[in-house]
Amino acid sequence: MDFFDIVVSILGSTIRLSIPLIFTALAGLFSERSGIFDIGLEGKMLAAAFAAASAAYVTGSPWIGLASGVGVSIGFSLIHGFASITNRGNQIVSGVAINFVAAGLTVVLGQAWFSQGGRTPQLPADGRFGPIKLPGADAVRDVPFIGPLYANVISGNNILTYLAFVAVPLSWWVLYRTRFGLRLRAVGENPGAVDTAGISVTWLRYRAVIVAGLLCGFAGTYLAIAQSAAFIKDMSAGKGFIALAALIFAKWKPVPVMFACLLFGFLDALANFMQGKQVPLIGEVPVQIFQSLPYILTCILLAGFIGAANPPKAGGVPYTKER
Repeated sequence: MDFFDIVVSILGSTIRLSIPLIFTALAGLFSERSGIFDIGLEGKMLAAAFAAASAAYVTGSPWIGLASGVGVSIGFSLIHGFASITNRGNQIVSGVAINFVAAGLTVVLGQAWFSQGGRTPQLPADGRFGPIKLPGADAVRDVPFIGPLYANVISGNNILTYLAFVAVPLSWWVLYRTRFGLRLRAVGENPGAVDTAGISVTWLRYRAVIVAGLLCGFAGTYLAIAQSAAFIKDMSAGKGFIALAALIFAKWKPVPVMFACLLFGFLDALANFMQGKQVPLIGEVPVQIFQSLPYILTCILLAGFIGAANPPKAGGVPYTKER
């Protein structure tokens, strides 16, 4: 395998590993822009993955799996909204509780329903979202440089991969070119002014957390029935927290969010590629070093090495309507 083949392979892995991060980071973007901090992204993604894999196994349809994953994720979002918006509870505590509930409930239900130690049964090919070959992929495969990139990186991905990249400009358009987006950004900065204008702060924030649940549902579904063929205990593996780090790194803007997620995906892909490889002048580096790179970068970014990253001013603060 020559250098260019290695680059193509790593780029393809980068795309695939970035998709759940992109969906989840966009979910956090909508929620936090409205002033609702969502630490529970991890839990919603995990619950969606379990629901999607279970439904796809029972019905044999990945689309029903997707609908189930999205539905369960939105359900958890509404619970978070009820605790944080309606009851004005602590948003961090509510999010952490969702993470614990999802981590425990998926294993208990998985064991009760399938008796495989918390896993779901392996899905057949028609129960998953398979790769899509784009037009002309085979025709240009042998064209130098462009051919392998088009055939192996751009083509051959599943539909959720393409939807993730469509979601980025769509999120930008919603946030910056629609009335809903203007109001959403305003309610995250000054909910009192929005309320004074006769707009319901509660309903706006509920819509934001519903959108967050929708996107987390896509992320979990991708993990279970697109990237993998079954649900595995704790398969989200901290991706919700990495997505939060990417969101902060990108300073709550959709397009930078995508590039931040691609960066984390690249580090993950590099870790997979470097397993068992010899590094010049060093020798074989323990695989755990490379596997920890995304988490090390997360800690570095959250420690403040990205400059000022100011969240929405009303973020994390319950709104009480003035009498």
